[in-house]
Amino acid sequence: MSSLPATARPLPTTRPAISVIIPTLDEAHSLGATLQAVARFGHDGRRRVEIIVVDGGSADATIEIAREHGAHRIIRSARGRGAQMHAGALAARGDVLWFLHADTLPPPDADARILDALRGDAGAVGGNFAISFDGTRFAARFLTWLYPQLRKLGLYYGDSAIFVRARVYRKVGGFRPFPIFEDLDLVRRLKQRGRLIHLRARVVTSSRRFEGRSFAWTFARWSFLQMLYWLGVNPHTLSRLYAPVRRGRGDDARAG
Repeated sequence: MSSLPATARPLPTTRPAISVIIPTLDEAHSLGATLQAVARFGHDGRRRVEIIVVDGGSADATIEIAREHGAHRIIRSARGRGAQMHAGALAARGDVLWFLHADTLPPPDADARILDALRGDAGAVGGNFAISFDGTRFAARFLTWLYPQLRKLGLYYGDSAIFVRARVYRKVGGFRPFPIFEDLDLVRRLKQRGRLIHLRARVVTSSRRFEGRSFAWTFARWSFLQMLYWLGVNPHTLSRLYAPVRRGRGDDARAG
């Protein structure tokens, strides 16, 4: 892990309340909008926020965009969303770690909602947001409907903007360097430490991964892989099965 200079904003001089950790790999098309949304946080003196971008080796303008749009720190890490988010967590100074995907837009008061929820519930170790998928295609509408149903089963994923108290994250060992389902693994261990809060405010995430292909096939394969995960199949084995799906959508090198 190495740090690259970030010139857009100086680091907060006092300990941040929240560290926003954004893993990237060739995210030039979406990162700017996400950073613009996050850069609005922390201006009232109470909600101090640091922004950490963790890059897995982008070949596009991701690094330049991170510098131009308010990242406090830019870290280069081994590729893989789990490894990148963990690298960011190790570098973070905030009391709360908030893991945000590069193509996900948070609501304007997301930081206040996180802090108020955790301050109001001492037994809560973290949580996530409601989620909508952008676009009008069937895939986006179906997934926006599906995620609340999965949450009733206790399932939620990294694209719902998971946040966690930093001390609890360290106690459970953080994200493991799994190539797939690193989010489910972390959530499972967090639940052993305390309650997870679900915030009704929505993040909006891209449905790009389901575009230009058969959604039914992609979803069926994702469901099958998840079933194998819960049956105990190693995530590294599952990643080899998942690779053709990622190559087919044109982003096999993308983090996560």
